[in-house]
Amino acid sequence: MASEDVQDDQNQDDQNQVRPKQPNQQAQVAATLAALSARVETLEQQLAELRSTPSFRARRLSSPPPPRPEASSTGLPAPDPARKLLKPNGSLEDRIGSQLFSRIGIIALLIAVTLFLKWAIDNHWIGPMGRILAGLIAGAAIVVWSEHFRRQGFNAFSYSLKAIGSGALYLSLWAAFQVYHLLPAGIALPAMILVTAWNAYMAWSQNSQILAAYALAGAFATPLLLSTGGNHEIFLFTYLLAIDVATVILVRLKPWPRLLLGAFPATVAFFIVWYVEWFDVSNVSKPLAITAIFLVLYFITFLLPSLRAPKTEGQPSAPITEILLPLANAAFAALAFYSILEDTRNHDLLPWLAVFFAALYLCLMRLPQPRVTSAVHLALAIVFLTIAIPLKASGRWIIVGWLAEGAALLWVAIRVSTPMPEKKPEKRDDASPIILRRLAVAALVLGVCGLLVEPFWLNERVDTVFLNLRFATALFGLVALGLSAFLAHGPLHHGDAEDKSFPSWLLIAGSSIVAFNFIAILACLRELDSAWSVSAGNPEADLQKALAISAFLMLYGAALLAVGFWKRSAFIRWQALLLLVFTIGKTFVYDLRNLSQGYRVLSFLGLGALLMTVSFAYQKDWLALRVPEPVPEPPLPAHEGADQ
Repeated sequence: MASEDVQDDQNQDDQNQVRPKQPNQQAQVAATLAALSARVETLEQQLAELRSTPSFRARRLSSPPPPRPEASSTGLPAPDPARKLLKPNGSLEDRIGSQLFSRIGIIALLIAVTLFLKWAIDNHWIGPMGRILAGLIAGAAIVVWSEHFRRQGFNAFSYSLKAIGSGALYLSLWAAFQVYHLLPAGIALPAMILVTAWNAYMAWSQNSQILAAYALAGAFATPLLLSTGGNHEIFLFTYLLAIDVATVILVRLKPWPRLLLGAFPATVAFFIVWYVEWFDVSNVSKPLAITAIFLVLYFITFLLPSLRAPKTEGQPSAPITEILLPLANAAFAALAFYSILEDTRNHDLLPWLAVFFAALYLCLMRLPQPRVTSAVHLALAIVFLTIAIPLKASGRWIIVGWLAEGAALLWVAIRVSTPMPEKKPEKRDDASPIILRRLAVAALVLGVCGLLVEPFWLNERVDTVFLNLRFATALFGLVALGLSAFLAHGPLHHGDAEDKSFPSWLLIAGSSIVAFNFIAILACLRELDSAWSVSAGNPEADLQKALAISAFLMLYGAALLAVGFWKRSAFIRWQALLLLVFTIGKTFVYDLRNLSQGYRVLSFLGLGALLMTVSFAYQKDWLALRVPEPVPEPPLPAHEGADQ
């Protein structure tokens, strides 16, 4: 009985400990049910409004949002199904219906308006002044009408209508000036500038990049629409400069760097067309001074977007303003000044021009700018210093510039991809290093191609073997390729061996080594060919040249194989083996048939000695390439096996 009393007391205590927890559980269940009821009620209200109002997706709810449900028992906020319901649909069907059809509709409506005006003109329904006024009124009305749709939430359709209205205004002003001669240029040009300024203002106030693109297209179309076929250099370049300055200011105020991809190429295209058509070489002083001033202003204008405060942590990179625009701006300014000085017979100033650009970019590095842009400016300074060696307008210095630019940009790519040791490590952004890496590879490929075609391109006579500019250019290429291989091999030791971006560091390093060996062999073979070509009157010149080529290939292959053994690199050893296979083929196919008895003996003697040496090195297994055979375990004694 006593034990039963004790057991009853314990059960009673357990029940007393459990009972206080029941009210808490009931409160949690009640809170969860209340939150679910509120969410279901919210969803029902939104579903009813969706059924009654078709444009509900494009408008904000006028009523305040429902109270946010309390956190769940796990401590995390409960998901809101209403957010998934209001998420815009970005499918292919939606893009085709809302964007592609809209743009096609713009073109169709513009064609329809043009055909209607032509029909009305052919039937003499309205006079010239009436046609112009109708076009201006219709264009302005469409622009004003588009604001109604924007306030309703149909932004894409509103922007399409603005494009149609702006196009009608431009076409009407063009017809008034060019077709009917109702407006002079002094009135038509400010009117078109006013339309462009209005589009730019709407783009800025409505935060719409597409409207800014429309305004930019209209601005650059204005000189084409109002062209009279004459040379108006100051007027044209001043107008283009105003557009470029406005674009740069807009890019500084808004994160729209892609507008520069329209402004800069358009400016370059206008300058090239004007230069080809109207640059007067006979009058040297005037066009040189005016054109040089505008080139400097264009250069400074497109230099400003890259000169801004360094990026803060977490801020995305902008390859357009940090990499592409500085490189394109430098190329345009350098080539433009080069053309002017060359056409005006000021060839002696070309080296000083390159030195000036190098000094300028070294000074620009001291201004506030992103780290990537500073590295690009340093690379440009190196390139201009490289090609500042007395320029002679020959392809050799272009090859040198390409090779120097490739190696410099590759170094910049490694520099910007490595965090600064004195700063806190930032979140890595591989967009800029990859772009720089690709530009470096492109420059190196151009340089290698230039080295391959240099004798056919320049067609120079070589009087001194190995001591000539052709071999010096090849040596510079070997230095650039060797430096590129060394630089690309560095990141492989710092955790970047698994880099999947194209081109990878491993691919750049391997390609640079292959190109290095190929250019070295080709350059030496060219010099050997020239050595026996200049020796006239030697009847055995061809036989001696063939033997010298075979000997060189054997020695280079042996040296390459020794480097592969030294560095324990199978990649280098395979290149040496391929070269030896080629040498074997040449010896047995060409030397055995064409060489005389003595030269044939020397060729096969050298090849045999080399192959025996290589075979001995592999038989000794100095690199431990063979897989060791497993050593069998000794058998256990009989008594130990029995015990086991």
